[in-house]
Amino acid sequence: MFYVVAYDICDDRRRNRVARILEDFGDRAQNSVFEMELARSEQIDTLHQRLKDAIEPSEDDVRSYFLCRDCRKKATALGQGRLYSDDDVYVV
Repeated sequence: MFYVVAYDICDDRRRNRVARILEDFGDRAQNSVFEMELARSEQIDTLHQRLKDAIEPSEDDVRSYFLCRDCRKKATALGQGRLYSDDDVYVV
């Protein structure tokens, strides 16, 4: 399951905490946007719970979007951006 998570957080401490959480799950696409491939629904539940614990709901905005396989094929990146690619190759 492919997700895009974007955030708008004005407090530096909370913003850094959210970025560290998202780095545990995916790759930074832009300053406040992460892309991630999550294999199990439990991973998204864990991610959401950690984010809920890190933000101030009355001040912060965190959004996650699920992109189906067909939608991902339609995604484009202009300029210097590069789309997230999981090549199904893992080195252990």
